[in-house]
Amino acid sequence: MIYNNLIYFLVVIVILSTNSAPAHPQFPATITLAVFLAKAVFYRWYLTRIFDKKKVYNATHYSTAERKGAIWAIIIFSLDVYLLDCQYYFNLLPLANKLPVISSFSCLTLFVLYLILLWDAAAHSYQSSFGQKENHRAFIMTNIKTNLPIVLPWLLLSLLADILQLASVPIIKDFLSSAWGEEAIFVLFFIFLAIIFPAIITRLWGCTPLPPGPTRQKIESFCRSQNVHYKEIMVWPLFEGQALTAGVMGFTRKFRYLLVTPALLAALSPAEIEAVMAHELGHVKKRHLQLYFILFLGFGTMVQLATYPMLYMLTNSDLFYQAVHFANKKPGNALALASTFSMLLLMIVYFRYIMGFFMRNFERQADLFALKTMGTSTYLINVFEKIAWLSGNIRELSSWHHFGIGQRIDCLIRCSRNPSLIQRHDRKVHIALATFAIVFLLSFFALWKMPDTFLAGPSREKFAEAVIRQKISEEPRNYAWQQLLGDLQYSRQLYQDAIRAYSSAIALNPEQPEVLNNLAWILLTAENPRVQDPPRALALAKQAVIIQPSAHILDTLALAYWRNGFREQAVLAEKRAIAQQPADLPYYIHQLKKYAETTPPASSPTQEKANDH
Repeated sequence: MIYNNLIYFLVVIVILSTNSAPAHPQFPATITLAVFLAKAVFYRWYLTRIFDKKKVYNATHYSTAERKGAIWAIIIFSLDVYLLDCQYYFNLLPLANKLPVISSFSCLTLFVLYLILLWDAAAHSYQSSFGQKENHRAFIMTNIKTNLPIVLPWLLLSLLADILQLASVPIIKDFLSSAWGEEAIFVLFFIFLAIIFPAIITRLWGCTPLPPGPTRQKIESFCRSQNVHYKEIMVWPLFEGQALTAGVMGFTRKFRYLLVTPALLAALSPAEIEAVMAHELGHVKKRHLQLYFILFLGFGTMVQLATYPMLYMLTNSDLFYQAVHFANKKPGNALALASTFSMLLLMIVYFRYIMGFFMRNFERQADLFALKTMGTSTYLINVFEKIAWLSGNIRELSSWHHFGIGQRIDCLIRCSRNPSLIQRHDRKVHIALATFAIVFLLSFFALWKMPDTFLAGPSREKFAEAVIRQKISEEPRNYAWQQLLGDLQYSRQLYQDAIRAYSSAIALNPEQPEVLNNLAWILLTAENPRVQDPPRALALAKQAVIIQPSAHILDTLALAYWRNGFREQAVLAEKRAIAQQPADLPYYIHQLKKYAETTPPASSPTQEKANDH
């Protein structure tokens, strides 16, 4: 269950990380509240349907219903983020503008509230499907405590990021602004959390040391025989102690805890408990906990690497901009939404197929370690059969992260008969790990060598154009957006588009000298002769000089006079420009010399009209 919740919370974290609070909500507060309440009522009604006692009466049905409820919780939460702008309202909380983690925590709390509705509706089905007797409140509280390890590291990292952003220490700011400064701090902090986290979680879960007695002595003796050190053996009160499971947490001996639930202790014989501990120690001996950490780092690296080509494809896709225009959405929001779904797809693929592959096979390695250590598979098979029966006949229930109990038993039987299969499985895992390591290192190297200008050039220009066009649609009477569009299109050498944009700006406000000057300059200097129009350029330049006779505008006027065959006027205009002592004085002197000593280009028909004028 906790592994599925890991995926759900990661999806929510990706949604929050790739979206930002808007400057203004899309709908009035009253409409937002009405939609929010209607949505919550619908979700509650939906949960009562999927957890109907007639539909959910075994573990398989319960798992399916819980998965559906969680997926709908994510969908409804996504509506809160993208449609109802919950981040905007949470940003109104005190200090949220300085500490964004407050808004993030509030958003996660909202998602947890949906899960609480789910757990409340599912409690009776869980009890009947798994043979448990836990009340609703205890069931909900257990789920909340169980999921704390998933969200707490992200919240702590977010808090660290906010504090570092607020810090005014020059050394910290310089380090954060370096190429890998921010990533290095977060990786180090993540490692620190991973080391100390077991001590925090065991307290949050209410774990207590296993009391002295024969069971503890047997576990201690077995750990000594395997040369495995630990901080403490803990009783894990998962689901009021009724869950049948065990676990191990911690990279180092000072922060390593062996966990076992009271129900499992009560159900197993001493030899079977030893088999369970052999399985958990298999994770330690095979260093699965450290490997999980590397797999998580690999996910972060691959996501960051995949972001660049994904953004490149989106910002260079005409289809993307057509969709943005059709939906009348802000390009930034549309890009964030598209990026979110792309990352979600990558995350689901990574955890479902890559992490899932390693998790299933790590569990099998631990099973086989227990087989070798115990010298027989009998006790571990007995454990599996008891868990399957006592948990509501889940023998054939499998998941993306665990082989089914029946599959694990079959594997133990095969390996008991043919021990060479154990080495074959270890070799399979080692080859897979080596392949992952190569891909991880290549991904890291590619990310390291990724040029800062990867997303510059055409992709950035296309995105800028989409942003400006969205602003034009929002403020059609604001000439400044047309001017910016003209500047952008001119820089891209899209002269016809630039001329249309500048002309639209002039139609909105004919008294803007910079727009008049820029349009005149294009009509004089465009590389495409068919775009050039010296007579119109001369009229525009004259109008611009009347409004603002600055050096660069007088220079444009001089060129317009010269291109239209008015050589003397060109010299006089350039002298007026030089008289203002412009910064690039050598350029102006060169232009003056050209106008005084060279003959203007041959007059075109339009130029002859200008001469007549």
